[in-house]
Amino acid sequence: MLQDLLDHGPVSRNEIQNKIDQYGCYIVLVEADDYLPGYAYTIGLHQKFGHPEIICFGLSIDMLGRLLNNACALIANSASLYPDQLYQDFLEDYPIQFLPVETSYYSNYMAICSNFYSTDDYPSLQMVWPDKKSLFPWEQGFNPAWKFKQPLLDRNTDFKFYEERNVAVFTTKHVLEGKPILYVYHNDDGAWQFHSEREPDLTDAKLVCLEEITRIDPSVNEVYHLSFGQSAWRESVNDPWEWE
Repeated sequence: MLQDLLDHGPVSRNEIQNKIDQYGCYIVLVEADDYLPGYAYTIGLHQKFGHPEIICFGLSIDMLGRLLNNACALIANSASLYPDQLYQDFLEDYPIQFLPVETSYYSNYMAICSNFYSTDDYPSLQMVWPDKKSLFPWEQGFNPAWKFKQPLLDRNTDFKFYEERNVAVFTTKHVLEGKPILYVYHNDDGAWQFHSEREPDLTDAKLVCLEEITRIDPSVNEVYHLSFGQSAWRESVNDPWEWE
């Protein structure tokens, strides 16, 4: 049932439908890179069983595939999975929980699913795993080194970056005075830059927190995924972002 789109390229709607008909769902696997965690999600649970689709982050591709396969098998046998309940049968010695996914995240993480359904009008759940103390990311004492291994898709729709809100980023006084952000750089060292010019005058440089940039222009959340060394640009604020 598993299909890794990164290895095999895009698949047709008919290929996805054939897997749903045969196995109950199709699973999209997305490899991690040097910045973003890997993740996987289902397509077809809603169509075949009337059940929310499921997405999970931050584990190995093999483990993600096994977890979603197990979920699909349970659902095919008339089980239903619900938010805010502990489930003990997915990970050995550790519980998991499910969160409802905000639809504004679909374009970021589940675009193939939305294309398959030709709409964002379908429900989804995020499978969330705990740290080695069985603490979940929203609980006090959760391992801070694992904080950004699984973004929580039921919240923070105003801030989608994989950093703390108060992390320092570079911009210029022109952006702070109202010029549009048209160029975004994610440096090799992890630093972010947000500018109105492709090559800004460094004498105009300012250091601000990343959250302030997202408040100035919420659309920068659309390029949260830029890996180290990548950049994004647009001709105007009315144009879509492009990136390498």
